[in-house]
Amino acid sequence: MKRFLVIVALLAIAVPTAFAAPPDGKKPTAGTSAAEDRAEKACKTERGATAESIAAFNMKYGTNKNKKNALGKCISSKSKGEDDEDEEKQDKLNASKKCKAERAATSITAFENTYGTNKNKKNAFGKCVSTHSKEKA
Repeated sequence: MKRFLVIVALLAIAVPTAFAAPPDGKKPTAGTSAAEDRAEKACKTERGATAESIAAFNMKYGTNKNKKNALGKCISSKSKGEDDEDEEKQDKLNASKKCKAERAATSITAFENTYGTNKNKKNAFGKCVSTHSKEKA
């Protein structure tokens, strides 16, 4: 009998709280924060409404084969504040491309002598990328 009363008491507490509406009238969504809401609005604004703007948005943010995950990737990156990291990543990518072109234009030994700092000069490419990415900052 005690067990039955305990179960009834727990249900009396749990049921009303489970069906209570959130204070702002919205449906509760799991894992949604204010930053994610702002990011979603910003991404939808950036995506636009025309077919051309949507296609450009999908190419910019989409990562899978058909680029249909662009909105989710945009929201994720903006809510985590990765836009600044994307610019840094792009700068490093551009620095990497510059170094690859420079290495191809000169002999490998000249490139290693210019940028290499250890005894066998094999760290030349990394030092080149570091140098070029610091120039941007």
